Amino acid sequence: MNICFVTARTEFAEAARARLVNLYGDCEVRDAVVVVALGGDGLMLESLHKVLGSDLPVYGMNCGSVGFMMNEFAEADLPARIAAAHPSIFHPLRMHAVTAAGVVEEAMAINEVSLLRQLRQAAKIRITVDHRERLAELICDGVLIATPAGSSAYNLSAHGPIVPLGANLLPLTPISAFRPRRWRGALLPASAEVLFEVLEPEKRPVAAVADFTEVRNVVSVAVSEDRSIGATVLFDPDRLLSERVITEQFTV
Repeated sequence: MNICFVTARTEFAEAARARLVNLYGDCEVRDAVVVVALGGDGLMLESLHKVLGSDLPVYGMNCGSVGFMMNEFAEADLPARIAAAHPSIFHPLRMHAVTAAGVVEEAMAINEVSLLRQLRQAAKIRITVDHRERLAELICDGVLIATPAGSSAYNLSAHGPIVPLGANLLPLTPISAFRPRRWRGALLPASAEVLFEVLEPEKRPVAAVADFTEVRNVVSVAVSEDRSIGATVLFDPDRLLSERVITEQFTV
């Protein structure tokens, strides 16, 4: 089995990679049948972006801290574990951002697209869903829309709902909303086309972030799920992501 090992820049992960390469060999991505990511959820996210749109699956082993999207680290029987693993396909969000200077930036997000205030002034944002205005003015620190896979990340920290992987829903969650004070967000169908328009952009500048791609001084951001491309993540039978997502909802 041709395996391409990628690793986080930590002493533990790099030492683990050296031992695994000695056992199983290593190859370039172009020659691999699977990528094995050694690190935490951040490295998994980077690895998925690199293989997005290809048929190359990623199998992660936790060499980081939380490791929500990773399998347990073990050196033995790696090819057999990979062969027995269950695939989950993630479809990303496509962000189309327009800046105050008229520059158009596009990026993909496997976790979420977030809009965040850049300065001390709260952001003012209009929200349109499927060409229908749903919120004329949200005054907030920011707002985000997440994938089901990303719903347990920043979205959860902002008190948004965790969404099961097969639910075909996208959580839309405010970040420290001031007005309307009691608005807690929405669950949108996966087919929804969402448009965020920044109000008073000169006084209240806003940045848009798709995973780790940041665009500053945006005036509008359109977001929709792109089901034409995907990334495949492999999970051990006793570490299925769908089960962990459900378990997370009962964690107190």
